[in-house]
Amino acid sequence: MLYGADYNPDQWPEDVWDDDVARMQEAGVTTVSLGIFSWSRIQPEPDVWDFSWLDTIIGKLHAGGIGVNLATATASPPPWATVAHPDILAADENGAPYWHGSRQHHSPSSPTYRALAAELVRRLAERYAHHPAVVMWHVGNESGCHLPVEYSDAARDAFRRWLRNRYQTIPALNEAWGTAFWSQRYGSWEEVFPPRKAPYSRNPSQVLDYHRFMSDMWLECYIAERDIIRAAGGTQPISTNMMGPFKPADYTTWAPHIDVITDDCYPDPLDPQRVRNTAFQRDLVRSLKRGHPWLLMEQATDAVNWRPANPSKRDGQLSAETAQSIGRGADGILFFQWRQSRAGSEKFHSAMLPHAGTRTRTWREVTALGASLAELPELPTPGDDAQVALVFDWENWWALEAADHPNRVDYLALMREWYGALHRRGIMVDIVKPEHVDGRYRLAVAPFLYLLRDEGAAALERFAAQGGTLLAGPFSDIVDGNDRFRADGFLTQLGRVLGVALEDFRALVPPALDQVAERAGEEGATGGGADTRIEADLREARFALDGADAVGTYFAEALFADDAEIVAAFTTGPSRGRPALTRRAHGAGSAWYLATMPDAPALDRVVARLVEDARVSPVIPSPLPENVEVARRGDLVTLINHGTTPVTVEVDGRRLEDDEAVGSVALEPQESAFLIVPARVPVPA
Repeated sequence: MLYGADYNPDQWPEDVWDDDVARMQEAGVTTVSLGIFSWSRIQPEPDVWDFSWLDTIIGKLHAGGIGVNLATATASPPPWATVAHPDILAADENGAPYWHGSRQHHSPSSPTYRALAAELVRRLAERYAHHPAVVMWHVGNESGCHLPVEYSDAARDAFRRWLRNRYQTIPALNEAWGTAFWSQRYGSWEEVFPPRKAPYSRNPSQVLDYHRFMSDMWLECYIAERDIIRAAGGTQPISTNMMGPFKPADYTTWAPHIDVITDDCYPDPLDPQRVRNTAFQRDLVRSLKRGHPWLLMEQATDAVNWRPANPSKRDGQLSAETAQSIGRGADGILFFQWRQSRAGSEKFHSAMLPHAGTRTRTWREVTALGASLAELPELPTPGDDAQVALVFDWENWWALEAADHPNRVDYLALMREWYGALHRRGIMVDIVKPEHVDGRYRLAVAPFLYLLRDEGAAALERFAAQGGTLLAGPFSDIVDGNDRFRADGFLTQLGRVLGVALEDFRALVPPALDQVAERAGEEGATGGGADTRIEADLREARFALDGADAVGTYFAEALFADDAEIVAAFTTGPSRGRPALTRRAHGAGSAWYLATMPDAPALDRVVARLVEDARVSPVIPSPLPENVEVARRGDLVTLINHGTTPVTVEVDGRRLEDDEAVGSVALEPQESAFLIVPARVPVPA
């Protein structure tokens, strides 16, 4: 179990370094990420290189038994580089440059940036690839975090090359983008630009491709640096820190190039769904390399500095969040950062060693955590622990949230709602793209899969035919991979499997806009103005499920149940009397379609029907007390009490720490427990 933090010794005088190493040993630190923002210290001038300080600190860490995750230091080019080479700078959609003085001000497409970065990485790799202290390599840092999309001339030139590689010819590009609309037809590659500022809606297919392009540019930078390290003889694992459900970077395309998945996660203490949303992120990054552990590369020991309000964590919350990470596959727990900064934008960000020193709650918690992690035995490798696949697709995310759609959809928020209904039942979930849905799962849930590639549709159909339970909809299977309608309309890929056809979307006013209108109506009523509250039939559609009323939102699609059983029908709304939920037997499995987004109580009931149909088993058979989370990695079961009162969980297993058999576990608030509970074989269908 790796334990440690980002370490920035170049922010401190050398007479502090020995104390740092001693304190790290006291805290149980095993590994530090070193030099992430050290480019200007390593290369203070174009032809001046200084590795002496890095040699010294790596030697001190090695002597102290602390491994080094050595960064390539390319995340923030120094001022001399952007002054000498302004073509490095990124640009906004108006073409205005972003200047140095912050970080990530460079264009990942810039040939000059890439050349300077390559020379830096080459020198680092040749010097340290065989150093015994270096246990891992850290490429870049949070790629695209602050500047995910940029529109410089370097990006323009690279975008044209990217498009040529993708489409080969201008006629193929015109066909993919539908440029006959609004007289956008291109005659040469030189006429094609990034989707810069425009007077009205930009071509959605062009915007979708630009999302792909930008994600690929950041990935190309990673691959180039990785290859330099390998060429210098570096055999250590190479990674870069991801950020969970970070919309601009399609991590499913990154994962095959990364040796070990690492993630930065900063749960919001004010988020009422913090536990659910953080578990979603853990399962998402775990699913990028199924069957392999991952590392929590960054989290905060206490408060951060960059939200509108930054409260401290509760007592014990740090330990509970650590247990959640381990239970969902993490083999490393690291923080930003080791010693709290004295200057700069993040000087108020918490650290393992705070400004107030070792007499602090933070220091007590991180040293206690280090000691407890050191006592853990070798943990099981994450296996095929999930019987449910939640289908989550980055390209669909980009296309779904484009302008000019029937409704405004927050894809991530809605996917978290679906995840939460499963999480509350103590069910493990993999979060995967449609192409990765296969026979290891019993249930696949694919809501709002607006963009569906042919390969993804084939995987979902095959899954149902081979015995799985598939749920699709609403607003699914609408466009192809270029964000174009297919020739035969909607549900052209899955309609036969589902046994339904779609007449119309029939959008409902989404809850967020409905609440705005309701507040405006209340103000109007008290102030003598017009009542602007939205009629019920425009904001929700009710349907009967299992003899009880249920509420649907976002859409009340008009379906034809051509070859499917109608499980529930709309009783109100624009599609009253039409199917709301259908089921069709397909091969050895079943395919369901849901024509709306249920509210929370109704969603729980829909999920209950699906879980029953698919014979999905929770991690433990006994019901979970409120605010208790359960997770499985192999035979290891993790229980966490995120609540404020003590609870007891009924479970048969053996405690990890002493192998003592138990039939129940008592948990204080924010307390966790690790148990060995052999996985049960799923009940055959």
